[in-house]
Amino acid sequence: MPTRLRLYQVDAFSSQVFGGNPAAVCPLDAWLPDEVLQAIAAENNLSETAFVLRDEVRGWQIRWFTPTQEVDLCGHATLAAAYILFTRLAPGLERAQFNSRSGPLVVTQQEGEWMEMDFPSRPPEPCPVPEGLVEALGAEPRETLVSRDLLAVFDTEEQVRALAPDMGKLAQLEYFAVTATARGSEADFVSRFFAPRVGVPEDPVTGSAHCTLVPYWAQKLGKKQLLAHQISHRGGVLQCEDRGERVGMAGQAVLYLEGHISL
Repeated sequence: MPTRLRLYQVDAFSSQVFGGNPAAVCPLDAWLPDEVLQAIAAENNLSETAFVLRDEVRGWQIRWFTPTQEVDLCGHATLAAAYILFTRLAPGLERAQFNSRSGPLVVTQQEGEWMEMDFPSRPPEPCPVPEGLVEALGAEPRETLVSRDLLAVFDTEEQVRALAPDMGKLAQLEYFAVTATARGSEADFVSRFFAPRVGVPEDPVTGSAHCTLVPYWAQKLGKKQLLAHQISHRGGVLQCEDRGERVGMAGQAVLYLEGHISL
């Protein structure tokens, strides 16, 4: 008999289907071999698949895979996983804690179907403009900084919207991803996120990138509460808070699909 695994697809950082960032959530009764987890993520072909497992001793465990590799932190798939806990796996739960490679991650239910994630802050440090970045982005940023990802800061939202990167050249840079950002016209700041090096050309909405964006813009704008728009084709909205060593990010989510995987 084939093994059957539950599978959910959730649009995170959106209040309606076809918006935000789609993530797969796959609950497990026991960890499968890493190569099987990776193969499932590749088959799903979404920017991230989250695998969650309930450990009687350690609580909820979470791991994230792009189509090509495991990653150490993912925001939208964590939001999607919490949504599945709250609505399918543990109805009535109001606070979910996931143990991950980036430490404990807490998601709490808020008013109006919003959920807030508490993530580690990853402030960026200034760095010279890397060789090949201008050619890869097709535009020169005002400044560049680095944390896990390279942060390319532009003067206007319009410049960020107009970017048409050469993904092949971006993938050659020695960074997990490149985040382009600027002050927003209707939000405190906007961003776009490119990670072709790990199989994600442009991510629609990226929670982990805001671990760096929020401390950067909080310092620049002199405020702790920030409204963020990720201006990809699908788009997404995040209500953010700079908490020093932690970052709060709130968003909504909606179920698109549920079914089973047969292995």
